[in-house]
Amino acid sequence: MKVFYYLKHIGLALLPHSWFTRRQRKLEQKFADQQDYIQRRVDYYLKTAQPFTLAPEETTAIADYTRRGFTSYFYDLKEYLHYFPKQCRFAYYFGDETHIEPRHTLFKARPIAGDNERSVIFKLDKRRHFRFVEDTLSFAEKKPMAVFRGAVTQPHRIRFMETLFGHPLVDAGQSNPSETHPEWQQPFMSVEDQLQYKFLFALEGNDVASNLKWAMSSNSLVFTPKMVFETWFMEGTLQAGVHYVEVKDDFSDVEEKINYYLAHPEKAQQIIDNAHAYLAPYQNPDLEDLVCIKVLERYFSLSGQLEK
Repeated sequence: MKVFYYLKHIGLALLPHSWFTRRQRKLEQKFADQQDYIQRRVDYYLKTAQPFTLAPEETTAIADYTRRGFTSYFYDLKEYLHYFPKQCRFAYYFGDETHIEPRHTLFKARPIAGDNERSVIFKLDKRRHFRFVEDTLSFAEKKPMAVFRGAVTQPHRIRFMETLFGHPLVDAGQSNPSETHPEWQQPFMSVEDQLQYKFLFALEGNDVASNLKWAMSSNSLVFTPKMVFETWFMEGTLQAGVHYVEVKDDFSDVEEKINYYLAHPEKAQQIIDNAHAYLAPYQNPDLEDLVCIKVLERYFSLSGQLEK
């Protein structure tokens, strides 16, 4: 898969600018009846409505944009920079960072709360975060338990393991070694194996939970504490009890919530159906391409580098 990923980007670099202009026009025609939806997403990612300035010494021109680590981030942004003049400048920050820069900067993630409008969300590291599954098991066919696998280094994940490791309704295990709690490290569990469970924990790490998207595309019910960060998936618009089940930060109500949805599978199924409906647009590659283009178009326009 990586070979095809790199070949795709090599091919894009060889195409003339006119090809990207034509493709954007075709995408705009294809989704002409979804302009309001596209605009709502663009407004969400780039919240600023007023023009802003970008200092040349604090930004990078498209012509000078080169890879310095973070390969997937680099190519995920480069793919859409092809649509714009090479003199356009932008600020970007790669990695699991969620701080707020003093200038309008492209980020993968940002805090949901607070003054976050200078963090412009873009679809970065998408091969890791935007994975979906074809779940062949119905909710009724799955094991009546919850499951979690992942690295445990942050305080909230440590608190999760302290509370739920060994619980009869939760198969909890960490993927990294632990000197303090070696028993927490459990064997690797594939996505396919995790799909055997009715309930999937999506716990934020340094920013968002990387398994949230594929978990919501499954026929299992997603459990998570209140989310703090958001990405291209617009986690800040997800509703507890509608798209996922929210549990307390101390995880004290997990057993109660599991038992409730075991006793009310029809309510679990409604949340699962809502989750599928929410993520459906993200599974349309052409629509996703157009939204990415429109975010950058707005960014370059508001910074005075493109005519509207």
